[in-house]
Amino acid sequence: MSLPLENSARPSHGSLSQGVDAAIDTALADKRLVGTVVQIARNGELIYSRAAGLADRENKVAMQEDAIFRLASITKPIVTITAMRLVEQGRIGLDDPITKWLPDFRPRLPDGGEAVIRIRHLLTHTSGLGYTFAEAQDGPYHRASVSDGLDTPGLSLADNLKRLASAPLLFPPGEGWQYSLAMDVLGGIIEKETGRALGEVVEELVMKPLGLSDTAFSVRDRSRLPVAYLNSAFEPEPMGQEALVPILDGFIRFAPDRIFDASSYHSGGAGMAGTASDILAILEAIRKGGAPLLSADTVKTMMTDQAGGHMQTQQAGFGFGYGWSVVIDPIAAQAPFSKGTIKWGGVYGHSWFVDPQQKLTVVALTNTAIEGMWGQFTIDLRDAIYAAL
Repeated sequence: MSLPLENSARPSHGSLSQGVDAAIDTALADKRLVGTVVQIARNGELIYSRAAGLADRENKVAMQEDAIFRLASITKPIVTITAMRLVEQGRIGLDDPITKWLPDFRPRLPDGGEAVIRIRHLLTHTSGLGYTFAEAQDGPYHRASVSDGLDTPGLSLADNLKRLASAPLLFPPGEGWQYSLAMDVLGGIIEKETGRALGEVVEELVMKPLGLSDTAFSVRDRSRLPVAYLNSAFEPEPMGQEALVPILDGFIRFAPDRIFDASSYHSGGAGMAGTASDILAILEAIRKGGAPLLSADTVKTMMTDQAGGHMQTQQAGFGFGYGWSVVIDPIAAQAPFSKGTIKWGGVYGHSWFVDPQQKLTVVALTNTAIEGMWGQFTIDLRDAIYAAL
């Protein structure tokens, strides 16, 4: 189910359309992006939808609006919604220790002491877990060959959790904030609780109720999957079968063909592929109060800072709810978002945000890492939209 586009065409909408077009066209002309699909909904209506650039530059294949992208961390809010449906059903509890389902997953504190990780710690990235890309090359995650869910095709979840549990926690659960593999652990809990593959549970609890079929832990139509590119000095380069991309103080390892390997574990933090229209539909359901997925009270909780203010030490003006960051102080965040806006992205080159006050939902998927996640394009796009409101 996707939102109908007003007037059955890309609407003029004056300065909004012109500004968004300019942001897209500039990023393409500057060779910061290869291709993108941008969709914007306001008041429940699709007011802008455009596919631009190329899905496959080398073969001159144009980007299409129904392109299926490797979603990376856009997987996280989808799996979070799945988990919260199980919470509403009473099958998992926010304060339950994760050892209830994963008795052998017991990473220790740096001093060797035991720690209790609870479901809410996973949902808020306050568990003390981390990501391999965020540590030094000689760090414990690297030494244990932990996968970030984007690489190592064919790796099982049990194997990766064993590797992850062998590394010490970064801090006691609940006492800090660190973006992490927590959602991969939560995916394992969902599988244990339901006795089914994570993808099957996501399909039943999120996709089917919304009438969606293109977003999954596999690709239903490979001809719609854009080539994955990475930014370089002159123009983006194809990732090929493997790529090592600098980010912050580390590197992200990509294996774009992982999505085709049925033996790869369903990474709850990074493993899905899907379309812009599907992501828009999921986010719009949340913006409107949750139906038919979740109750309004659950959604309100998810859109409130649940990380105890710990995220602000890393990103001023932002907290973290369940599944996404939350703007708690737009002035400190130095952004035009309204208070209460939720947002996140994906390292293959994606960004999205939902501004409830403006009744606005924006999804921008690209095939270019890392520009499409937090490059100038995301700023230009955001500013063009808010300038037109």
